[in-house]
Amino acid sequence: MNLETTYLGFTLPHPIMPGASPLVDDLDTVRRLEDAGAAAIVMHSLFEEQIEREMVVAHHLASLGHSHPEALRYFPDPDQYPLGPDRYLEQIQAIKRAVRIPVIASLNGTTASGWLRYARLLEEAGADALELNVYHVATDPYETGIQVETRVIDILLSVKPAVRIPVCVKLSPFYSSLAHLAGQLDELGVDGLVLFNRFYQPDLDVEALEVVPHLQLSDSQELLLRLRWLAILSGHVRASLAVSGGVHDWLDALKAVMAGAHAVQMVSALLRHGPERLRDVREGLARWLEEHEYESLAQAQGSLSLQRCPDPQAFERANYLRVLQSWRI
Repeated sequence: MNLETTYLGFTLPHPIMPGASPLVDDLDTVRRLEDAGAAAIVMHSLFEEQIEREMVVAHHLASLGHSHPEALRYFPDPDQYPLGPDRYLEQIQAIKRAVRIPVIASLNGTTASGWLRYARLLEEAGADALELNVYHVATDPYETGIQVETRVIDILLSVKPAVRIPVCVKLSPFYSSLAHLAGQLDELGVDGLVLFNRFYQPDLDVEALEVVPHLQLSDSQELLLRLRWLAILSGHVRASLAVSGGVHDWLDALKAVMAGAHAVQMVSALLRHGPERLRDVREGLARWLEEHEYESLAQAQGSLSLQRCPDPQAFERANYLRVLQSWRI
């Protein structure tokens, strides 16, 4: 079965790949991912806060007694991050030496400022593409929806002209007009859109009166929101579409492809079951397509998008009305 797909301009043997995760920190695991058939490797993010902290440290060392060391308290402890900026660049080089598949670096931030110069450094280190992970919770009551979306556009406008490698943007689903934002990014030449960044919600410790970080791996239910927006955007943007979040088995991957995904990123399933899960998903996907007499993955790609779905209203308001009426007491 021909599972070939095109993502960010790369012709890949199939769409299945690991998403951004700590799996890339260990080279033996990276090799296992390639051996299991990963179509590409997506690095975990290098954070704006990490880069800005190093810039503050460098300024402090350069100006000696004239700077304010207490300013460093406002930045997360560097030990919270697995790789600092320099080590991140070194890891890209090490991964490029270890595998033959494309390596996609990731930058995570919310503003268009000096930290974005690392995009060029990531390219120089050997990254084949760059994923901009824009994770921002809009808490300022005076910041409008347009201003929030402009943040994303400004970041792309800062990075895209500075590098020659493909650039994709990983979005959250919480913008006031996601389809419009996706269209704007597409017009500006973004090479791909990744749907979606997971929204990690902290818990509260009522005894210690503290906010507690809370990480819970995804399940297949999270895929539903992604399927909806893949189906809506498929055919309306020229950029490649990738799904991230909620893909745990071959059926999840098949649904994502039929909704319009060109690439399928997996993390939680790989953390639970190991890199070899990639092979199971790829083989299951091929088996279903063969059994249903598809000639290639391309024939299934986008077949249930909004443009091609036999019941397009199922993705829109009619689905809302039907679901409300579906429960029986």
